[in-house]
Parts: sequence; structure tokens; C-alpha cells
Amino acid sequence: MNDKILLIETATDVCSAAITDGKGIISARYTSEPKSQASGLAPMIDEVLKKAGLSAKDLSAVAVSSGPGSYTGLRVGVSTAKGICFGAGLPLIAVETLEAIACGALSTGNISADTLIIPMIDARRMEVYTALFDSSGRRISDTKAVILEPDTFAGEIAGYGHLIFTGDGAGKYRQVINPEYLDRCTFTASHPDAAYMAEPARRAYTEKRFEDAAYFEPFYLKEFIAASPSRKLDAVLHPDRS
Repeated sequence: MNDKILLIETATDVCSAAITDGKGIISARYTSEPKSQASGLAPMIDEVLKKAGLSAKDLSAVAVSSGPGSYTGLRVGVSTAKGICFGAGLPLIAVETLEAIACGALSTGNISADTLIIPMIDARRMEVYTALFDSSGRRISDTKAVILEPDTFAGEIAGYGHLIFTGDGAGKYRQVINPEYLDRCTFTASHPDAAYMAEPARRAYTEKRFEDAAYFEPFYLKEFIAASPSRKLDAVLHPDRS
């Protein structure tokens, strides 16, 4: 496959873009500057296209991280991906953020058959968005929000010889996990990266699993509730009520 796919990742506080040609990543850009999606994503995409010597019309598809994650980040990423698809007449591919993070763990190599991969996205306080993936990267559970406690994954730990907790929420679980499980666990507090999306995006493109760009919405997992101006003002005037 020599088709070029633009990969866009904005599901958390960081932001990245990359281009894959089906064999590997030919151009990539990543920034860890918090909340840089709105101002930084478009220049980043322009940069990776120029670095690869491509224009949007040379692409075969656009893949975007579909969530769960930050409401604002997901909106920026999906809106940008849709704009490119409409402008260049390209199909839209959705890659779930947790699947991409799991693929990032697989790319490190040395994954034994009895390994369970548990990607985590920080959902504030001691909560994370998570799902379970086997050693081949196949999803084996639904995505859900969980509160991290010492034995949150006790059942899963019992059935596997090695567990990889990865993503920007993994560090929080290391702080509270039951110590008796630690000898079987690896923690990698990595952030989502567009480069991790290459393999699931390639599979979706080959299987023609495209989204309807006109109606596609990110997977927020939790409903976004914006405070009304009156509520915000009341919180400022009467902080004891919050």
C-alpha cells in the first residue's frame, strides 16, 4: 500500500500530526505544549505535508483520533479533519484513542502472548478512560470510565503474566496499585501520538471503513456540560456554594 494517510491526534492536552504511507511514518510533528490544538494544529498539518512533499490532494484519506478524551481537543481535531476531507474530497477514518495508545505499546516489541495492554486516558482526579487489549492489539473489552483503586484491575491481573499500563493516566494507577501486583506490571505514562494511529488507520482504509464526514461526531464517553454565564458569575460571587 502506497496510499498516504494524514493522521491527526488531539484527544488530550497534547497535539500531533503525522503521515503514513502504509510502510511507516514519513513525516511527523508532536508538541507537548498544553492546549495547543486550536492555534497549533493547522500549522502542524501544513508542516508535515511540506516535509513529505505533499499537498492535501495527494492524500488518500484523513484519520482522526475519535476519543474518548478532551471535549475541546476532540472538537478541534475532528473539525479540522472534516475540513480537509471536504476540501480535498477525501474519506474520513476514525481511530479510537485507546486503540492507538495500545498500538503504541505494541510498537516497543517484546510483547509476550500472556500480556494484557491497558491504555488509560486521564479523566481528572482518580478517574481514567480505559479498555483492555490483548497481546496482538485486539480489543477485548468496551471502553469505560473507572475510578482507580488498589484492586481496580485485580481480575484482569490474575489471568495474565504481564500487564502494560500505558497512556497519560497510567502514572496515577502506579501510585495506588496493590503492591503485590507490581512484579507483573509495566507502566509507561506516554501521551497519545498520531504516529500510533498508523496501523489501525491502514486497516480501516484497506477495509473501506470510512465515516460520514457530514455527521461524524467524536466519542466523548461523558456528556460535556458547560456552565451557563449566570452559574459562572454566581460561583465567583458566592464561592462557598460550589
